[in-house]
Order: sequence, then structure tokens, then C-alpha cells
Amino acid sequence: MPHTLFLAPSGPSMGLTSVAIGLVRALDRLGLRVSFLKPISSREETPDRSVALVELTTGLSPQTPLQPMEALAIYRRDPDELMEEVVKLHQAASKGADVVIVEGLMAPELQSSVGRFNAIMAESLDATVIPVAAPGGYSVGELAGLLDIVARPYGGADSDRVPGFILTKIDAPEDERHEAVLTFNDLDEPVREISLSAARERFGRIERENFRLLGAVPWDPALIAPRTVDVARHLQARTLHAGDQATRRVRRIALLARRVANVTDQFTPGSLLVTPGDRDDIILAVSAAAVQGVQLAGLVFTSDMQPEPQIWDLCQPALATGLPVMIVNLSSYETAMALSRLDLEVRPDDPARADLAMEAVAAHVDLDWFQRHCATEREPRTSPHAFRYRLVQQAAAANMRILLPEGDEPRTIDAAIHCHERGIARCALIADPDRIRRVATRRGLFLPDGLEIIDPSLVRGNYVDALYERRKHKGIARPMAEEQLGDNVVLATMMVELDEADGLVSGAVHTTANTIRPALQIIKTSPGSNIVSSIFFMLLRRQVVIYGDCAVNPEPTAEQLAEIAVQSADSALAFGLPARVAMISYSTGESGSGGDVEKVREATRLAQARRPDLAIDGPLQYDAAAIPEVAKSKAPDSPVAGRATVFVFPDLNTGNTTYKAVQRSADVVSIGPMLQGLRKPVNDLSRGALVDDIVYTIAITAVQAAQAGSKAATATDAGSGRTNG
Repeated sequence: MPHTLFLAPSGPSMGLTSVAIGLVRALDRLGLRVSFLKPISSREETPDRSVALVELTTGLSPQTPLQPMEALAIYRRDPDELMEEVVKLHQAASKGADVVIVEGLMAPELQSSVGRFNAIMAESLDATVIPVAAPGGYSVGELAGLLDIVARPYGGADSDRVPGFILTKIDAPEDERHEAVLTFNDLDEPVREISLSAARERFGRIERENFRLLGAVPWDPALIAPRTVDVARHLQARTLHAGDQATRRVRRIALLARRVANVTDQFTPGSLLVTPGDRDDIILAVSAAAVQGVQLAGLVFTSDMQPEPQIWDLCQPALATGLPVMIVNLSSYETAMALSRLDLEVRPDDPARADLAMEAVAAHVDLDWFQRHCATEREPRTSPHAFRYRLVQQAAAANMRILLPEGDEPRTIDAAIHCHERGIARCALIADPDRIRRVATRRGLFLPDGLEIIDPSLVRGNYVDALYERRKHKGIARPMAEEQLGDNVVLATMMVELDEADGLVSGAVHTTANTIRPALQIIKTSPGSNIVSSIFFMLLRRQVVIYGDCAVNPEPTAEQLAEIAVQSADSALAFGLPARVAMISYSTGESGSGGDVEKVREATRLAQARRPDLAIDGPLQYDAAAIPEVAKSKAPDSPVAGRATVFVFPDLNTGNTTYKAVQRSADVVSIGPMLQGLRKPVNDLSRGALVDDIVYTIAITAVQAAQAGSKAATATDAGSGRTNG
């Protein structure tokens, strides 16, 4: 899993794109495989400027970002959907990379939402966040306050997620810093070079133990000097003579309105001179300066006035030197105001300036820190959005047929449509077709042609004999089997048992017992399992953890609790989550006694003996299991405490109460319950389930079915003496 570095803007015009492409070059020189991602464009433009610059300077082919208004529309419809799109782009950018540089969003159109978008994106991508700021007119204390504000949405400057910051445009001239009317008057000043050590002395008050200065880029006038052709495009000027406009740089702008003797001091290399086209004296003086070798940036005629032909003829020797000349239909004042609004960002067709920007950053960042950081082995943290995205991708790849026996329930119909449209699973609604259509019409839902509907009255008789054969040892007769098949959950369970479908999801209107009982009677437990248990995937703010058992076993014995722990750990691994199992109790370690604590202690011992390959510890109090600071004092030697990803509760009362308390009080999305221990996947829903809950439960069921099929194939090969490979 690559490291992800998220560059967080502190405001406009701090050179965020230059820092991004500069880091790409710096890390590439360290021998790292670097990828670049800009999830959302900063402006409505195609191609995105940052992406185009990366393509121009590095040879990489970054993912195409979302346009800002497109992103805003998705966010308003469903914030989770937007972040899943971002995760999708990140997954593609991560392929084959050691590190992904992510440029945060700085979009005027989304100004009120930028901070929120960036913070959620960084969390969703499990990124290390590096704020980027320009000192501007700030004192060191004010700059420290600004960086604190920027870091706050990401966990703060003291958190492990925000290890440091980068400063740009250090020692920029006053008008550039404050973004006053652009004058270019200081662009001839030399670069004031600054080393990292000198910058640390100067800005040392901002640094803390875990918040370091990671880059200090001095202001360089060459980095904001546009080409003459850029000015021509900005003014929408008509070119009278192109000359060297593609290569000459504008380092100052002068509006010439006085007599020649008072303006010749403006005839300097890099000057763009603006004058009315009828000022013959100035035009001839400029031409003379060009002939004498002064590399002017160009000459702009205002008010749509061209020189007289005889004057233009006298200018030909100057034009032969490459002097660019253009004309605009604006007045001199209007031209000056338009030039004050000139975009100074690096343009994607300006490789020379882009290369300068990359070098300026690459030469002024703490390469040692970046090398150490990117070389550090780390366990990836699966964010809620990454988990949902990966879950949907796995389900879609599995292409499983999932039965929905509550086929006329409105939320279930809506979920089936979603799954069909997104390719998550081949859902089949089991209910009277006419009723399904009436419910869909009342809800304004459109049933796609390919969505399967099964009329139970037409197929029920096909399963009477099969159910009778499986249940006759329990005294069931054929008429009783036929009667039981009147329950669509029983019907769907038989279809799964006979391999006519891969799994089923029920519970939107049925109780948990109604869903589980037929599965226990017909499908039964998987080999090696003695019980069926349940887990919830709890989508906490920064990561996904598992709670079990919160829905099935009221008072598990120590042996059953140990089996629940192992089942839950295996489920975590199956869904791409790390498995560190905390056996929860009201006591930690040896500090408590009593029957309840002893049961957890014995269950821990049994689980550890059964699966020595897993990190399982207990008894642990919840805070000791979840919070590193508490773990240091209560269980300092535990391999699980403070880092638990799977929480196994001692009984149903504790588990169900805890999951609902966390879900409701902390506004946490929970997916489940997912049943464990069955030979084929059957999953229950909460009767308060939302459409999204049903969609993700269907996806989980599809993934379980694929995994069950894989295990069955492996077992068959082993039993027949074959090996895979």
C-alpha cells in the first residue's frame, strides 16, 4: 500500500501546484515510484492545469479529476458517493506506486465547502497531510496561528496525521504577498536564497516535536514571470508581429503616457511597454532600444490604434530582433486594469517555467524526512469510504445472484434497483410481480428490464420434495413442507441450498429469527463451525472496525465466545481489514474477578490456543482496547490494546447495546448484521434499515458467496488429490 501525501492549501496563491509537481520530482530522484492525483479540479477547465503540468514535466498520466461543479452536485446528492469517487481515483493512481502526491482543492466556486471537502478527502485516502502556506505579511506568531487553523480539520498540528508544513514564496515583495494591483516592479530583484536550517531558525516558533518545517521555498521572480504570449492571450490581443513572444518573459509592465525623455528608464530587459498606437515618438524610441539590443518583453498598442504606415516601416529593424508587438481595443487605463488581473500560475504549455518551479521546490524540501517517511512500513488504515468502495468493487467482480424474499418491500425494491444499475449483484425480488410494480410506481421507482422478479406462487411447488427430504427426519410431512414454503424466506433458503442462487438478504420486515431459523434448519453451519454468530462493520470516522456478536447469541459460553472471536477475525481478514481481536469485559487483564470476567479470560485462552496466528487478547475494557493513551497505562504489553480492530462482546446484551449507542450517539454508519458460520451466506437486516444499508448488505452477501465458493473449490481439489497451481 503506497504512502499518500495530501497537500492542504492555506489559501489562494501559495503555489500549491508548484509544490505538488516539485515533490513529484524530488521523490522521483530518491528512487521512489511516484504518482500524482488531483481528485477535484480547482476550476472548471479541461484539461486540469495541474494534471497537464504533471504530464508535461514527468511523463506520468494522472487520473482525470472531477470538475468542481460536478463534485458539488454529487456531494449535495450524497456526500458518501463523492468520496467513493475520490477513492476510486486514488485506487487507480496507487497502482504500482510507492507514494501518491495528492493536491488538495482550492476552488473559488466551492469556497464555502473547500475545507470540508479537503478534510474528508484526506481521511478517506488515509493520507498524511502537509499544509502549504506563504508567509505573506504575517508575523511568525500569526503564521503559526494560520497553520494551526489549516491543520485543525485534519486532526491538528499535534496529531500524527499532520507531521509538518511547507512554506513558499518566502521574502516575496510586499505587493506580491498582499496581491495588490499587479505591478511587476520588483521582478528584477535577485532571489534571496534561504536554507532549511536558516528557515528553521527564522520560523522555529512554529515548529513542535511532531510538526516540522518540511520545505522552505524562497520567492523567485522567475517563477511568476509569464511569457509575452500569455499576456497576449489574457488581453485577447491581435498580434501585429509575433517575434519571440513564445519565449520572452514579462518581468515588469510600464504604461507609457509621458514624453519620451521621462520614460526611457522603463526600456529595460523583460519590460512590457503599453502605449497608444498614435504615440509615434514613443514607438520610435522603443524601436531604437530594441535595435540596440534591449530584450524587451513586447509592445502593446491600446485603443485599437495602429501606427501610421511610414512609422511602421521605420520599426522593421526592431521587429527583426524578435520584438513582439500586439494591439488591443481597450483604452490604456482599461489595459492596465486587465493586466492587473493577469493569471500568474504556471501554464501547462510552458515547460521551461514548469521546470523552474519543480526545481525550486525539489531543492528546498527536507529530502531526508521524506525518504524516512516513505520508507516506513505502515499498516494501511481502511477509511469508511475506501471500505465501501472496495466492497462494491469486490461484489461487482463476484457477479452473484442474491435473492430478496421481501420483494415487495419499498426499500428492498429501491436497493435492488441500485444494485442492478451499479452492477453490484444480480438481485432477484421474490413477491407477487403486480404488487412489486404497484409499490415501485407509488414510490416513483423505475424497474429496469433486466431486474429479475420471481413469482413465488409459480415456483413454490418445485421445492416441496427437496424440503421434505431435508426435514423428514424431524417429522415434517409433505403438506407441512408445502405450507412452510409459503414463507418466502424459506423458499429463498431452499433455492440457495440447491445452488440456484448464491445468497439471500432478509429482515427489513422479518425478525432475525425468521431469517436465521430456516438457514440453520436447511443450509446448516459450515465445516468446522459449531455456531452461527454475527458482526457489524462499524464505519467510524477514521477507520472501519468490527463488533461481534451483536445480534444472535444471547449468553455464549466461553467455548462459543472463543469461536465468535475466531469467526470475527476471519471475517475481518476476508474483507481486507487487519484482525486484532479484543475480548471485551468490564475489567482489563488480571485486575478483576467474577464469573463474567473469568468467562472472557477462558474464552481468550481458548481462542489463542485455537488460532495462535491471530492477535487476540483479553479481557480488555473498551477504552483500553480502542485508545492508545489508555492502553499504555492499563495494558502496556498487550499486542491488541489501543489498536483493536475486532471487538468481541461477552454477551448479546452488551454487544447490541454498545453497537446501537455508538451508531446513534456518534452518528456512525453500521453495516450488518453479517452472519458468520453458515455454509452458504444468509444475512439479516435491521428493520430500520435504510436503502443504503440494504445495498451494502447485498454487497457483503455477494462477497461472502464468492469466498464460500472459493473455499468449496479448494476443499474439492484437496479431497480429490489435486492442487491449485
